[in-house]
Amino acid sequence: MSSTEAACDNLSLIRQRFTQLFGGTARVFRAPGRVNLIGEHTDYNDGFVMPAAISFSTLIAAGLRDDNRLCVYSEKFSETEEWDLASLAPGASGHWSDYVRGVAGVLQSRGHKLRGSNLVIQSSVPVGSGLSSSAAIEVATAFALLGVSGLQIPGAEIALICQQAEHEYAGARVGIMDQFISVHGRKGHALLLDCRSLSFELLAVPPGAQIVICDSRVKHAVSGGEYNQRRAACEIGVVELSKSLPGVKALRDVTPEQLEAHKAHLPDLTYRRCRHVVTEIDRTLRAADALKAADLQLFGRLMYESHRSLRDDYEVSCRELDILVESARQIEGVYGARMTGAGFGGCTVNIVNQAAVPDFRIKVAADYKRAVGVDPNLYVSDAAQGAGECI
Repeated sequence: MSSTEAACDNLSLIRQRFTQLFGGTARVFRAPGRVNLIGEHTDYNDGFVMPAAISFSTLIAAGLRDDNRLCVYSEKFSETEEWDLASLAPGASGHWSDYVRGVAGVLQSRGHKLRGSNLVIQSSVPVGSGLSSSAAIEVATAFALLGVSGLQIPGAEIALICQQAEHEYAGARVGIMDQFISVHGRKGHALLLDCRSLSFELLAVPPGAQIVICDSRVKHAVSGGEYNQRRAACEIGVVELSKSLPGVKALRDVTPEQLEAHKAHLPDLTYRRCRHVVTEIDRTLRAADALKAADLQLFGRLMYESHRSLRDDYEVSCRELDILVESARQIEGVYGARMTGAGFGGCTVNIVNQAAVPDFRIKVAADYKRAVGVDPNLYVSDAAQGAGECI
């Protein structure tokens, strides 16, 4: 487990709360939320994603007990839950505590002997905004339980444990990106993650550029089948393309040129779904090169291209997200904007010159309110440090 110190706020408050509830002193661990800068719907096609950890995070104060029980208190919900560590079993209850229970259960199922612990959870990660509040809780829980139990395991294994916990205890079939960036994020950097090999590269975000997240505050009711339909189209594309392109196991193995050369073998809708994924993987790699060259103009153009592809080929945008992106495009000092996340509502991510952020906040909020009648939630963040113990 990483011993990296994390920059933490409100340490005295959460430590005081722990002492009030459980007595004694606590160690405090932190894990951040995340936003994906580029690389959308590429993860389940063995592609590349480029998330960054954000400055909103979950803090957990932790201390040992003299029995084999796990007791956790949530400041947000003013609730306490308690379990015997020997009796944890998979299954979703729909309760916030599933994430904590799940991490403890998976850690033990993988042979990591935990000691009884008391936990207090505080979080500044907005819930329901697509900023990975669940992954932040999971990763902070893993660091806390491992830390007080005197255990150390590699960061990649922590991410996989947290992903498994969400699958088995919360009932959400999430990818690995959210947990991985929460563990491995570094201040001032985005992370290029290969979703096939889980190898990654840290990429410096040029000084003066800030991440601004615009929450549309809408989530359109679409059938759960929309996501599955797009995954199925990608799978059909792989089957058809592999007939002409031996060695293709996923859309990650197809270049834009190869897709164009063989598009006659695909139904039009399947072709457009595949075109988004294949070009998005290519865009993500080019965006990584742009960051290495500190070329935010190119990075921003790739973000706009990504949004157009998500809107037109993958068809997962919506009017509200399009309004936020177009509003941002008109503001001087905005390098790029795009929808981020699964789509049909949720958030946009924007890369903005620090000096332009105040103007951005005023103009985008006004444009959106005028067009939609709702005030968006805006969050400003630097690329933040990943999980660790607060010292």
